[in-house]
Amino acid sequence: MPNIDFNVESQEQLVLTADHDLSAFDLMSPFVWQEPDGSLAIMVRAVIRNRAPSDNTGSIYFGVSTDGLSFRMDKTPVLPPGPGKLDVGGCEDPTVVIENGRYVVYYTGVDETHSSGQMLYAEGPDPRHLEKKGVALASSKTEGNTKEATIEQTADGRWRLFYEYAENNTSRVGLALGDGVAGPWSELAAPFEPRVDSWDNWHLSTGPLLTTDPDMPVMFYNGATQDARWRIGWVAFDRDCTTVVDRCIEPLITPPPPSERTGVDIAFAASVIVRDGSTYLYYSLGDKMLFRSALKQS
Repeated sequence: MPNIDFNVESQEQLVLTADHDLSAFDLMSPFVWQEPDGSLAIMVRAVIRNRAPSDNTGSIYFGVSTDGLSFRMDKTPVLPPGPGKLDVGGCEDPTVVIENGRYVVYYTGVDETHSSGQMLYAEGPDPRHLEKKGVALASSKTEGNTKEATIEQTADGRWRLFYEYAENNTSRVGLALGDGVAGPWSELAAPFEPRVDSWDNWHLSTGPLLTTDPDMPVMFYNGATQDARWRIGWVAFDRDCTTVVDRCIEPLITPPPPSERTGVDIAFAASVIVRDGSTYLYYSLGDKMLFRSALKQS
């Protein structure tokens, strides 16, 4: 059994600038990736602060950076809600894949009732010119609100998709294999489960996958108690991501305590990159602020 661990070496808040006032938005789901030319890019969900129940749940914006910490954001979202019914209630949780020079963006589309969502996708020649394609992974009676894609291409050319789904008032992580970016998908056994008497004993959600060691990919996942106090941990798999070979005991990242017991108590991982030999994890705190941490593996 491997014996690994990760430690946080630094924590820095992201700086996002734009021609419009970003202070009116809460920011979350920072998906950061490295472009073929070496520059860095981000897609992020922006939600109107103190939104009314009738307001949409967010739009997805695009930005660029040279250092991975300061990002210049576009003025208009690349994935706004609507006009179709699948995502007229909001666009959330972007995940970007570059395949043969084309960009595939998985995201959560919230319907017009704001009561349910499912994993959708868009494609385009670049992040600013995306066409919404429809459903990537549909919700079902047993797996509702499919979202939070983590996806990679396998050695045989298929696609391995981790996703979050809702079941019996809990969040769980599912795993599927598909022949293309939108399936069809073959469901596999759950890659890991909640742990009794632990910080992740009720809810689980996907997080980014670190694949610097292809024989032992590591997911920085999100876990929570029944009252939705989310923390970030890690779990290591075998090459095929079907067997857990190691898992953290304590959370890797815990949010600062809220000012009130009923306040938002969330740290939520969204992406990970390796740049100049360093590993950086991107995440949100309190569903409003974006951070990155440099991680050291031991």
